[in-house]
Amino acid sequence: MIWIIMIGFMIAGAIVNSKLKSKFKNYSLIPTASSMSGKEIAEKMLKDNNIYDVKVISVPGKLTDHYNPMDKTVNLSPDVYQGRHIAAAAVAAHECGHAIQHANAYQWLQMRSQMVPVVNLSSKMMSTIFLLGIFGVSFLGFFSFYQLILLFIILQAVITSFTLITLPVEFDASKRALNWLKSSNITNDQEIVYAKDALKWAASTYLVSALAAVTYLLYYISILRD
Repeated sequence: MIWIIMIGFMIAGAIVNSKLKSKFKNYSLIPTASSMSGKEIAEKMLKDNNIYDVKVISVPGKLTDHYNPMDKTVNLSPDVYQGRHIAAAAVAAHECGHAIQHANAYQWLQMRSQMVPVVNLSSKMMSTIFLLGIFGVSFLGFFSFYQLILLFIILQAVITSFTLITLPVEFDASKRALNWLKSSNITNDQEIVYAKDALKWAASTYLVSALAAVTYLLYYISILRD
């Protein structure tokens, strides 16, 4: 049963990811009226929010854009960093939304940042147990079946909590981005519609991940109750 669920979410994730790439490809062909690059938009948004200690830099890859609270950098992929189109404007503003969250000590972002080390450890532990189980390593000499499933529930609960906390962080960053794009007159009304659509599909990837994590957690709990 779990394999069917996993395959289902893998398919759903692939569909959403494909749609996201398609949307960004289309919106990369539509120039903004302001003709500002993603770098310029990011720097202006930071300045308009009185943030002067965050750097805007370019990182390799596609859809690798992110905000790093550790070194206070808005990292934009080359197409976004140099691009002068709707997709670049939406992504650059969204990542700056995270920088604003950080500057304002946004509670959900703080919680997510604090959970990162624990989530990484939980993911590694689950992957290790899965791999060893595939190769026939038995844990029953160290753990009972009940204890092993209970460990899985605890590890999956940490991961699930992280994916759920990520949702308000991402939705709020997009809201901040769209509000600023509109109020700053960087984009016109039609461009705002396009930017909102692009960010909606980006957020959908996080929603699929969260639903998958919740499903896996419920599955492990059901095993324990049987």
